[in-house]
Amino acid sequence: MAPGPGTRTTARYVPVTALLHASRSGAVYTTEVCRDAVRFAELAPEWGTLYRRCRTATPFQSHAWLHSWWLSYGQDGARGGRGRLRVVLVRRAGEPVAAVALALTHRPLPVLVHLGGSISDFSDVLLDDEHAETAAPALARALAELARTAVIDLREVRPGAAAERVYDCWRGPRRRLADSVCLELPAVPMDALLARLPAARAQRARAKLRKLDALGIGERVVEHTEVPAAVARLLALHRLQWQGRGVTTEHLSGRFADHLTRAVGAMAGSGDARVTEFTLDGAVVAADVTLMSGQLAGGYLYGADPGLRARKADVATMLLRAGAGWIGASGRTTLSMLRGNEPYKHHWRPETVTNQRLLLARSALAPSLHLVVARAAGRGRAAELVKRARPRARPRRGGGQG
Repeated sequence: MAPGPGTRTTARYVPVTALLHASRSGAVYTTEVCRDAVRFAELAPEWGTLYRRCRTATPFQSHAWLHSWWLSYGQDGARGGRGRLRVVLVRRAGEPVAAVALALTHRPLPVLVHLGGSISDFSDVLLDDEHAETAAPALARALAELARTAVIDLREVRPGAAAERVYDCWRGPRRRLADSVCLELPAVPMDALLARLPAARAQRARAKLRKLDALGIGERVVEHTEVPAAVARLLALHRLQWQGRGVTTEHLSGRFADHLTRAVGAMAGSGDARVTEFTLDGAVVAADVTLMSGQLAGGYLYGADPGLRARKADVATMLLRAGAGWIGASGRTTLSMLRGNEPYKHHWRPETVTNQRLLLARSALAPSLHLVVARAAGRGRAAELVKRARPRARPRRGGGQG
């Protein structure tokens, strides 16, 4: 199809479908597919506008997080490889109304997966809330045009996410599978969280809080200009905290450090991330990164000096109190503990929310979709057997932590 009005074609980004007509309103949509990191960087202002207009967006759909992830994990050949970027942006009257950031992989079948990989707790598309009813079918048609030879595989989609709208209007084969478990609390002050607990458990929690106060642990929010140094301190504490124990090895890698420093620095500057440091006797003994979107905030990664355990300081309670103190006041509704079903999280009586895996394909690719589903089922059974065979893991905070 020939390029339509307002659609530019260069070596760096090309139109998949130039014009899309929404059947109910008659509105005309233009679609751009970005295929390299330079153009992806240039989309930041438009992406940011759309991100703010999508109520269900999570921090892992922010431009800063996705673009930084691609710089660390996409361009070096990992999880997609150079030249496999596929960022779709749909505009109405020149304004962005829908978007999704994907990478084309071969594992071994061609599959389009969301940017962010295993270090991201949620994936989703972006839809402008005001135009979602017509923007969702427009994005679905653009994706169908893009996915001529590949299955679309969206992992870790929260219930109620914008991607569900695209799934609902998809005209080809589709499957919805269960994915990771997340635990969530209401974004309320600490006193309200304590009131949710049985009396005996609340009493123990208050004793832990008094112990923290007696130790004189202070806290401060890091200015965004100080984020690089603060993230370096956090990662050093994280490494020390897990020394000699099982740890997510990716969190010790240079590319993860580069990504976290770059992404959190940008997100802190726009109000989508917060780095908190905790001090004792003038030294930083713990640090935490919390990621935020319009409705949700979640503790992503922390590091703590092992000496706090020796002084009977409950780090998990300390972090929860610090977050609850400001997240509710920010107008957000959900305090997410992110992925993971660790027992310590259940002490606070959270709601269990199961992420979804949404698989979409064109009719000709139905066999490929069925094969992806079969492989997912096989991996799920294998993971369950491994889980039963190994000892219970130490507590972790969020899917990004280990």
